[in-house]
Amino acid sequence: MKLVLIGAPAAGKGTQAARLVKHYGIAHISTGDMLREEVAKGTELGKEAKSIMASGGLVSDELMIAIVKERIQKDDCKNGFILDGFPRTVVQAEKLDEMVKVDKVVYINAPDDVMLERLTARQTCPKCGATYNKLFLPSKVEGICDHCATELTQRKDDTVEAGRNRIKTFHEQSEPLVGFYTEKGILIEVDGTMPIDEITNAIVKGLDA
Repeated sequence: MKLVLIGAPAAGKGTQAARLVKHYGIAHISTGDMLREEVAKGTELGKEAKSIMASGGLVSDELMIAIVKERIQKDDCKNGFILDGFPRTVVQAEKLDEMVKVDKVVYINAPDDVMLERLTARQTCPKCGATYNKLFLPSKVEGICDHCATELTQRKDDTVEAGRNRIKTFHEQSEPLVGFYTEKGILIEVDGTMPIDEITNAIVKGLDA
């Protein structure tokens, strides 16, 4: 099964992707995580991406397409994968169509004010990558990872200003993907304001229908 997840920042894509990966036994490809890894390593790509990401902008189509093309050819993608963070533009979606046949696209929809509130409450474990949210998915001990007891951090682009820019960018550049995939008849839209378990159940129901 080859899936794409669409949603504005903090719509819940990462949380649902982790659950779907476990449920279907497929690879999770988070282009955001891949880019942040490049930034941390200080590679040329990382340096190029760093300033763009910090301001809430999008990395160029050419760079993203090259990264994804290489990633989906790896062995762990043979049984399928879920793309989280790509495509972000119709141009990227058209290029993805040339690379692989996507089975279903899941659109997690939520109002801007909800996403902005969630976004600024997000926390991440720098060691194991676990994600938390102070509003609805807090760690058991405040500020400490449940899994490895590492102190949680907040992403530099999870500020109100960068968050507003990222949501605005989503509406301008990524929202047209909803129409693009609706026309293809492969879009499943779910309400991102529901409890996490209900969102997962709605997605699985849609995918298994």
